[in-house]
Amino acid sequence: MRSGFTEMLRGLLDRPLASYYLLLSSAGLLLTVGLVMVFSATMVESYEATGNAFAVILQQVIWAVVGLICFWIAQRLPARTYRAVSRPLLVVAILLGLFLVVMSVRQDQLESAGADAGSGIADGLWINLGPVQFQPAEIAKFALLLWAADSLVRLGPRIASWRDLAIPMFPIAGLLMIIIGYADLGTMLIIVAMFIGLLWASGVPLRILGVLFAIALTGSALLIAFEGYRMERIISFSRPEDFADTWGYQAIQGYYAIADGGWFGLGLGESRQKWDWLPNGHNDFIFALIAEELGVVGCLVILALFAVLVYTGFRIARRSDDPFRSLVAAGVTIWIAGQAFINIGGVLGLIPMTGVPLPFISDGGTALVVVLAAVGMLAGFARAEPDAAQALRARNPSRLVRLLWAPLPPAPRSESDSEAPKKPTTRKT
Repeated sequence: MRSGFTEMLRGLLDRPLASYYLLLSSAGLLLTVGLVMVFSATMVESYEATGNAFAVILQQVIWAVVGLICFWIAQRLPARTYRAVSRPLLVVAILLGLFLVVMSVRQDQLESAGADAGSGIADGLWINLGPVQFQPAEIAKFALLLWAADSLVRLGPRIASWRDLAIPMFPIAGLLMIIIGYADLGTMLIIVAMFIGLLWASGVPLRILGVLFAIALTGSALLIAFEGYRMERIISFSRPEDFADTWGYQAIQGYYAIADGGWFGLGLGESRQKWDWLPNGHNDFIFALIAEELGVVGCLVILALFAVLVYTGFRIARRSDDPFRSLVAAGVTIWIAGQAFINIGGVLGLIPMTGVPLPFISDGGTALVVVLAAVGMLAGFARAEPDAAQALRARNPSRLVRLLWAPLPPAPRSESDSEAPKKPTTRKT
């Protein structure tokens, strides 16, 4: 029986478009679960505030539609387009980050002087453009991913040289991380993990990675030390009961939600903690509400879906015949896996809470749109796998299908250019 199941699973994974369908199914199910849980988490407060239980979820559905449009566009674009826009997008991300830092410093000065700082066009981590609010840090992840992957591919065998890596990659990446880390340490940690993961996947020597890791730890420690509330979060993580009225309150309420759920949960929509007990239950702590309503079984399903998504991302990276696609696929996978680990680990009390959303599931427009765009790009790369490209080109879908869904992927290198240089040796992810 076990042998038969193994052979069946192996046969399914050996199909040309297995990566593509695994990606679509896992991401689609996570998005569906996210919309359902955001509605469950917000309907009480939404009805209390507006008289309409659907007010918040309608906004999230709109963002999901925008994200799916970005997914559709992203999977249609060739790799050369991503390489071409990587530098301009990085410049935009840095400028937006600097703008937020300047506005944040200005607001702090006004508050210190006793003046009313107001919200204005910038508010903490967000930029307000009329009714639309977006978070530049999410754009920064995407921008650094594309630019770093493009730069590493251009360096080729010179990635073993500290000097070639240091100019200009490390200063620019470091500047972006400092800008983001000034106001959002959690997102900075995700960017650091993604950046070091890209370097590792490209074959950068371990001695260089060790130095960068030490610098990242030192920088994170300094950002924590110079911001009192971050240090308080670290301390409250180890003893939340001693900070039950401040930083420990959210963690304790999250533990209550997890404990109440048991194995099978209280039932969808039956959470007790969402009745004004658990702060940010629709965002940072939505995994606690999943545990309360769907129990351990529901949590294991969510973890299994993320595991399938991560496996698929590394599979695409391994099977790609283009170095840029391979690196970007690894980077997107590390980004999503790292963010999920930081969020879920914080909710479960395994690591300090840093306030990053759970990909696909937490309430939040910018994060959802950007991650769907990144997965759309990954879907395009899955279609460009050599076996997948051959299968799609053999089918020769109609022009209408290509117009409405996606164009044919480029022909595999073995077909299009027998004299093409071999792909640089990279670590298997």
